[in-house]
Amino acid sequence: MTDINFWAVLVAALSCFLLGGLWYSPALFGKAWNKAAGRPPKAQGPHPAKVFALSFVFALLAATAFSAWLGPHPTFQAAVTQGLFAGGCFVAASFGINYQFADRGVKLWVIDAGYHTVQFLLFGTVFWMWP
Repeated sequence: MTDINFWAVLVAALSCFLLGGLWYSPALFGKAWNKAAGRPPKAQGPHPAKVFALSFVFALLAATAFSAWLGPHPTFQAAVTQGLFAGGCFVAASFGINYQFADRGVKLWVIDAGYHTVQFLLFGTVFWMWP
């Protein structure tokens, strides 16, 4: 844990919030996600403050674990390869299993798995760029 740059972890976690805001907005996949999830476009969910707070805690956890796995000062190739591996294999495959048992559609899986794959690519890029 001593090799983890917590400032980089914080920036990486914040980057996934920016990505999520864009990814799930009507400009990109928000409308398709709501339709695939069977939700009306303006569906009321849990209280936004609770959702954002817990999501940020999970983003910090994921960024911290990924930083520990990637190690200090990764090369660009390692950052991208391991980002694709973490998002595309660990997260997307796990979602695929859950989505099959929950009878969720492929379109919803592609949107959610795609988001997390790009999220880990962003994490890797932040850790690669950090001095």
